[in-house]
Parts: sequence; structure tokens; C-alpha cells
Amino acid sequence: MSARKVALLGAESTGKTQLSQDLAGHLRARGLRVAVVAEVLREWCAREGRTPRPEEQMPIAQEQERRVDAAAARHDIVIADTTALMVAIYSAMLFDDGDLYLFALERQRGYDATLVTGLDLPRVADGLQRDGPHVREPVDRLVRDGLARAGVNYRWCTEPVLPVSPARSMPSRGSASPARRPPAPGKQPTRTGTARSAAIRNANTGCSAG
Repeated sequence: MSARKVALLGAESTGKTQLSQDLAGHLRARGLRVAVVAEVLREWCAREGRTPRPEEQMPIAQEQERRVDAAAARHDIVIADTTALMVAIYSAMLFDDGDLYLFALERQRGYDATLVTGLDLPRVADGLQRDGPHVREPVDRLVRDGLARAGVNYRWCTEPVLPVSPARSMPSRGSASPARRPPAPGKQPTRTGTARSAAIRNANTGCSAG
């Protein structure tokens, strides 16, 4: 059986990394082999101490997806703490370069589930190369626009992803699962980060063995 791949997308400081760890812990407790693939762009910026130049964006996006594929060969579930789509979005914002989108959107269609983190968490600076709170809403909009362009359904994960149901299986590649409509601007849900983590511990992503 091939591994199921879960993509976590969203603007900076929206809880993707914490969500990936909470979700992995929940699934491991069910006896599944779970890998979390960290954000290559974050790793690159921390190592180089700068923002990648335009010609460096594609290799970063390709490395992100290569690590996902490598993890999928050895695990039941792979949780990607971002995908090539986020690299493409930031590249387009910084350099007005949309060349990465074709590669990124094609790769995004290969994930079994896509979760988009909302803007309900306050931004916390982490000392890395970040653009600041003013770009969170534009990035959030670009993420959802990109997924719509790719025809990828996603779940808005400021709420429990799915109710607990051992019999439920994750949708197969290409199957449609209803996308959760994001809240209107200025009406973000009030679920806190703690409540979000609790929701994941008491929710089922639809991932099941077999």
C-alpha cells in the first residue's frame, strides 16, 4: 500500500509546525508509521541567513517534494509541513515570478489531503527570515486561490478536521472532499491554538491503515 500524503499550507505563524506534530502524535498513537517533512525553505534561510534569489527557488521547491517522496517510501503517512506551492507563492510575491506554479500545482494534486491553517493565531516572530504580519492575509488568499486553480479540495483547519470514525478512510487521490468555506475577512474564527491542538487530538484526519 502506498503512503498517504497530507499537506499543511498557510501563511507564516499560523501553527503549521505545531499542527504537524500534534497530528503525527495522534496518528502514531493509532499504530501508524508517520513521517513529518519539515519546511525546506525555513531550513535554507536559517543556513544561508538570507532570502533565496529567483534562481534558487525551484531547487528549494524540488527538494521539498523530493523529501516527501523519500519519506513516502518508508512510512504509512507523510505530513508535509508545507509544499512546493508555498515556495511558488513567496517567489511570486517577492520577484513577480510565476514560473514555479506549474510544477507546484501539479505536485499539490498528488496529495491525499490538504489542510489550510487559518489566521486565528496571533503572529509570533521566530527570528527567521519572515515578511511580517501585513503579508499574512495576502498569502492566505494566494494559497486558497492556488488550490482553486489546481482543483484541489482542502479543509480549513481552525475547526476539527473530521469527526472520529475508525471506519472512515482518507479520500483516494483525485477524489473530492468538500472544501470548508473560509470565514469572511474580519470574521476569523476565535478558536485558540490550544483548542486547535485539542481538536486534532480528538479528531480523525480520515487516515486509516489498510
